[in-house]
Amino acid sequence: MQRLRRLRQLGLAYLAFPSAEHSRFSHALGALAMGTRAFDELVRTGRDFFDDEAAVARQRRLVRAALLLHDVGHGPFSHACEAVLGIRHEARTTELLALPDVRHALAELDVDATEVLALILGDPDARYPALRELVSGPNLDADRMDYLQRDAYFTGVVNGRYDADQLVASLRLFERAGRIVMGIDARGVVALESFVMARYMMFASVYFHHTTRIFERVLQDALRELWPDPHALDPIGEFLRWDDFRVLGELQDRPSPAAQALRERVVVYGLAAEFNAERDLRVYERCERALRERFGDANVWADEQSQVLHRLPLGIAQEHTVWVGTASGIVDARQASDLIAKLSGKAYWRKLFVRRENVDVDAARRICAEIVSSR
Repeated sequence: MQRLRRLRQLGLAYLAFPSAEHSRFSHALGALAMGTRAFDELVRTGRDFFDDEAAVARQRRLVRAALLLHDVGHGPFSHACEAVLGIRHEARTTELLALPDVRHALAELDVDATEVLALILGDPDARYPALRELVSGPNLDADRMDYLQRDAYFTGVVNGRYDADQLVASLRLFERAGRIVMGIDARGVVALESFVMARYMMFASVYFHHTTRIFERVLQDALRELWPDPHALDPIGEFLRWDDFRVLGELQDRPSPAAQALRERVVVYGLAAEFNAERDLRVYERCERALRERFGDANVWADEQSQVLHRLPLGIAQEHTVWVGTASGIVDARQASDLIAKLSGKAYWRKLFVRRENVDVDAARRICAEIVSSR
């Protein structure tokens, strides 16, 4: 857990938002606090869904342990690290929770490490499916409830905030198709709308910010130089020896262009065009094709949202978003809110970059602007 103090929650976002220096450790504590509040509200309004006080206490301990540990598998700079090493943080979490000392520590709290892992990974066969939603989402989890507010505060993005108190107060348990599911009371729809809008605004303003994406691309090049044999970090003990600060320290004296760009905040790429929440990619594809024909493949980088898909707004490849209890029954939030319906569903986020050292960025922007204006 203490290692999370040395992992920034937003990776290299501090190069675009100077105060975004907060850690995954503080976020883990925040998720624990938010999840505890949410669980207690579910118990208060849905006491009939719990067998007895012992069951309440057991599930409360389980939720708290899962939220505290949900990020322990992250490596330095998180997703850039995963792209280079080829091992996702969920796999690292599985290894960590299998360690004898971790299992023993959880057992001392009367918590089963296997059940903790099932909640963190979002296992569809988890013993408590409603708790799984609270821990790992994908829509009403305490993880997002905390990091949206925390990230908005430290980046200064006012539109990233939402009515957390009202959202938590509206949480409910429902029985649907023979399963216990989590959702909200109809009176919480406005709070849910603010939550969805916050996710949308933070994705557009922070998580997919062009400066952050540029430096994460450069960081991957630097990490490949630093770790020429990525399998050397396969052993969990060696992996745990690395954090953000060690990576930056190791790059301090390296002469490579990538290391220098990170040290001196050299912006290697220029943004030629961006396409946010597009329903049709034809214009984007025309722009990409024109840039590659003009400047060559080596000088054009097409970025897409798949690298940060977990941070997108509601409804991407999901059968439902959030269940809402209304007077006429339990419905999908898209039926209860026109706003959520419009912000949900399949949408594409793309950016086109060109290398500054070889390309006139203004010329690249003009090429794309002409194509966009002609659609």
